[in-house]
Amino acid sequence: MDKNILILGAGFLQKPAIEAAKKIGCRAVVVDGNESAVCVGLADRFERIDLKDKEGIYEFAKKLQREGELRAIFTAGTDFSASVSYAGEKLGLSCHSYEAACNASGKVRMRQKFSEAGVPSPKFFGVTKKESDFDFIKKCVRELGFPCVVKPVDNMGGRGCRMIRSEAEAEGALQTALASSRTENAILEEYMSGDEYSIDALIYDGTMTITGFADRHIFFPPYFIETGHTMPTAISDAKKNELIAVFALAAKALGLSCGAAKADIKYTEKGPMIGEVAARLSGGFMSGWTYPYASHCNLTEEALLIACGKKPLFLEAHRKRIPFTPPPSCGNCRAPYELYELPCVDTSAERAWISIPGIVKEVSGLEKAHSVPFVKDVFPRSGAGDAVVFPHNNVQKCGNVISSSPSRKDSIAAAEKAVSEIVLRLEPCVPETDAFFADTHFPPDAYGAACAALLRQDNAARTANREGTEADLGEKPFSDTGDTIAGKTLLDDTASIRGVIPKGVRVSDRVPQVLRRLYESDERDWNYRSFAESCALFDELCPDHPDLDAKKFWRAGLRGGVQGMLYFADTIDRVNTDF
Repeated sequence: MDKNILILGAGFLQKPAIEAAKKIGCRAVVVDGNESAVCVGLADRFERIDLKDKEGIYEFAKKLQREGELRAIFTAGTDFSASVSYAGEKLGLSCHSYEAACNASGKVRMRQKFSEAGVPSPKFFGVTKKESDFDFIKKCVRELGFPCVVKPVDNMGGRGCRMIRSEAEAEGALQTALASSRTENAILEEYMSGDEYSIDALIYDGTMTITGFADRHIFFPPYFIETGHTMPTAISDAKKNELIAVFALAAKALGLSCGAAKADIKYTEKGPMIGEVAARLSGGFMSGWTYPYASHCNLTEEALLIACGKKPLFLEAHRKRIPFTPPPSCGNCRAPYELYELPCVDTSAERAWISIPGIVKEVSGLEKAHSVPFVKDVFPRSGAGDAVVFPHNNVQKCGNVISSSPSRKDSIAAAEKAVSEIVLRLEPCVPETDAFFADTHFPPDAYGAACAALLRQDNAARTANREGTEADLGEKPFSDTGDTIAGKTLLDDTASIRGVIPKGVRVSDRVPQVLRRLYESDERDWNYRSFAESCALFDELCPDHPDLDAKKFWRAGLRGGVQGMLYFADTIDRVNTDF
């Protein structure tokens, strides 16, 4: 008799589940609405079913149960844990209850449960499309204060999620969130300021075992773009235990009792505050890659054993009991579960590479990235012919690198070095790319943060030596008018650049004086490249460039990094453009 595990999702993030099902001796039966999904070919059997069609999934699971032995229903890295529990509960399988999974699937319902249980979480308002008149929205955002945040209630990956910094941004941001929701519902909530973390756990038999605690690296407001994560966290044990306690209370408030749970949580000036809890393992390469590398535990396999009603023997043999230490904001509360952790023994880092808008002409550097010591995986998502954008959410990144080593420093350096080797060269004369260079509001300049860091160094030096002169400090690389417009002021200061970089001459040898501080610094762009490294890459990839207007070329590099340099050279070689 066949032993089947039904897996929801055939995307790349479901690959570990498909492989784990086979490893424990079961057939991987996979469903997805997309019959062209990347992991369809790995399935022992595939059925095309929309993952939000819980009745269709239940009927198919019931059919599998009649035909053979259905051991479990499972998902990871999707929005559809409620579909898993709907079918699993009806068929008597080991899973979270359907009610609990629904509590963990809708953000308004989730927040209500947290509020009822006294779990620290942000103040919020649920908004439907019918309630989205501007007067109501203004009332909500004024009560929440600025900045605040808007999200669709039922989407993941940061789609439709952004910060609202003023009333002027509120209506447009809300409409985007509503459009990103399957049910046209959104949530407005107060912004939580503080470092952010992701935590995975397995819950069963009254226990909760922490199976991954990572630092998240979030950038590019008003959006929340995760450029990577590092496993394990570098936070102190005291704060870590407080965050775990709040996660446990949040999971209990939702009713999670048998399966995986994943939290996004911040440590704020008020202490831990829960962002969201999902009734599944995390996506974003954490549960399937970085935690297994760092802990030597196949987390997906252990989660599947629980879903099959079996004991996760590796987990139980290696986990350690941890204390329940809730923060003062939780009052006098009891531990909702026996708490354990299966700790990491190594460090694993994941980093993404991103692009300015355009059409990819070619990708270089993938082999170099693979060859960096301690790099385990390089996963490209965008190739020649693909349209790319600067990310507004976490599904618009161009690829990911994963590293692992015994050293946190080495793991981080390896992942970032690998990303820096990869270059997406764009097709010339593309309107979306031209628009990027014309609009300096968002995305930010590639070297805007680097220039702001140099400005802070200058300001600190002046503060330390108030009687010093500009001569004492050397030539300033850009105007001293404030961090918030550092990228713009640097571009303004390039107005003094004159002349032409002759055809075929190395640009590394023609860096103007106004950019020397930046060129000689170790400050990095969004793909972890110093300005000197971007210049060197341009020289390597475009040795036969045409004559280049120096001012326009360097402005293109400051705005778009090596991609900007290459696009400028390729575009003026094609047409006489007013770049």
